[in-house]
Amino acid sequence: MKWKVAEQISEKFKNKFPEIDPVILQLLTNRGIKTQEQIDEFLYPDYSQDIHDPYIFLDMKKAVERVFGAIEKKEKIIVHGDYDADGVCSALVMVSTLSALGADVQVYIPHRELEGYGLNMQTVEELGKNGVNLIITTDCGISNHAEIKRAAKLGIDVIITDHHAEPPELPEAAFAIIDPHLAREKYPFHQLSGAGVAFKMVQAILRNPQFTANDRQIDPEAFEKWLLDLVAIATITDIMPLLGENRTIVKYGLLVLNKTQRLGLKKLIESLSLNKNKDLDARNVAFQIGPRLNAAGRIDHANQAYELLKTDDVDEVQNLVDALNKTNEGRQSLSERVTAEAKAQIGEEIGEEKVLFALGEGWPVGIVGLVAGKIADKFFRPTFVMTEKEGVIMGSGRSIPEFDIMEGLREAKELFSHYGGHAGACGFTLKNKKDLKKFEKILKKFAEKKLDGMDLTQTLEVDAEVDLKKINWELFELLEKFAPFGRANERPKYLGRGLSVETFESVGTNGNHLRINLSQGNGLRKKFIGFCFGDWCQKLKVGDKIDVVFEVDVNEWNGNRELQMKIIDLKMSE
Repeated sequence: MKWKVAEQISEKFKNKFPEIDPVILQLLTNRGIKTQEQIDEFLYPDYSQDIHDPYIFLDMKKAVERVFGAIEKKEKIIVHGDYDADGVCSALVMVSTLSALGADVQVYIPHRELEGYGLNMQTVEELGKNGVNLIITTDCGISNHAEIKRAAKLGIDVIITDHHAEPPELPEAAFAIIDPHLAREKYPFHQLSGAGVAFKMVQAILRNPQFTANDRQIDPEAFEKWLLDLVAIATITDIMPLLGENRTIVKYGLLVLNKTQRLGLKKLIESLSLNKNKDLDARNVAFQIGPRLNAAGRIDHANQAYELLKTDDVDEVQNLVDALNKTNEGRQSLSERVTAEAKAQIGEEIGEEKVLFALGEGWPVGIVGLVAGKIADKFFRPTFVMTEKEGVIMGSGRSIPEFDIMEGLREAKELFSHYGGHAGACGFTLKNKKDLKKFEKILKKFAEKKLDGMDLTQTLEVDAEVDLKKINWELFELLEKFAPFGRANERPKYLGRGLSVETFESVGTNGNHLRINLSQGNGLRKKFIGFCFGDWCQKLKVGDKIDVVFEVDVNEWNGNRELQMKIIDLKMSE
């Protein structure tokens, strides 16, 4: 892994913002935040100012009017979600709002293995037979050209709310399309989650004159903000960049999450012992809450997660929590097995390969995306992991920043019955399994062209080189202003060069971790912990000089708090 230390800000730039600590200014610049307006929005997110007007979306007005028309006429509405955490949360955001307005609304979430992603023809036919008048998609729909055309012929209007990339052919038969990635859109923030887009439509509904003119038993401002726990969970779990409008949504959403009124979410949090001593943060959502909600759609049916988030049944809620936790355990076990099998196919050495493929018979469809992500992280290559069931090959891809995986899929689009995604992740189904080799050949050729001459060594972005004496509680308090942390706003990373090894030991059940004390020429020692760096105990001796990339963290035990440096990477000093 190569280290890339961000270019230091100039004295001229420091002088432009004399009231801001240079450490903070460096971190802001590293995140592309350079104007006073951007700085204010980042450091002091303001819900009243930093959330954009939903009516900037070109089709928003007609979509909202159609919804009010359906409510007035008591038409049947189906909210069609997706089977991941984003899809489940976005569906509930929409359903709970329409239900509160008196709509005749139900949810439909497809089964990942049996129905696949998005709308499918059989579902559309069934909804037509059941007298549905309006379908609102959440976190899907933008690629369902044929299905939406069929819905229109059956007399069903379709409103698409989605956040995936614009396909070569838009579903023009849709009544309205709300997707920030459309080339025609003027909406200023493109990186909303699926739940974020659904939330924009809900905002528009709650702010519409037709709503305010009616005697509704709802406080629209309060109702809107109580939905933010779901939108924050979706935004974090779907790995959306935590900048701009997303940062404001997540900042306020975490406040709501810590006071959530959702019985199922409360019980899930209690079962994980997450908020006993401190407030929930983005990390808790990313690594504990989100994966459990995702597990339902990966292993069983996403309705399991939806019902947990929706329930107000005191007698049933514990059963739902237990079932979801058990499903997640199954997901972890399956994921480990399939990852091992896929890695065995690919091998330990990939040579000059620019793109990687693995195919297993009967691997769960819901697991292959996770596995692709793990392999892409290990080898820093675009990776496709596929499963074959009953003669049909379905797969997921995960990519690296240098390679837009959807561009690659478009090169082979005639081979797919379904495909979709965004630059970093995709899903697809081959029309014919005989086309597998052709698919791999097209992607290899495209990757060779796109990645030719690039150094495909994974890069560790470092915010600044620092002296250990600057690592103190004051710095930590400044760093906390950057929370919530996530994609595009990672916890700041620092580089210490030429640090002297004072003491070290392996810790953990199997000695997998490294605890080490380091100094920097002035006798000042700092404690470092390196998870999964235990093997360094065989390489080090007291007095060695090492370079360390680390994060500043806090170690808490028995009511005590101390600063602790978390090692991200290290090497012997040159």
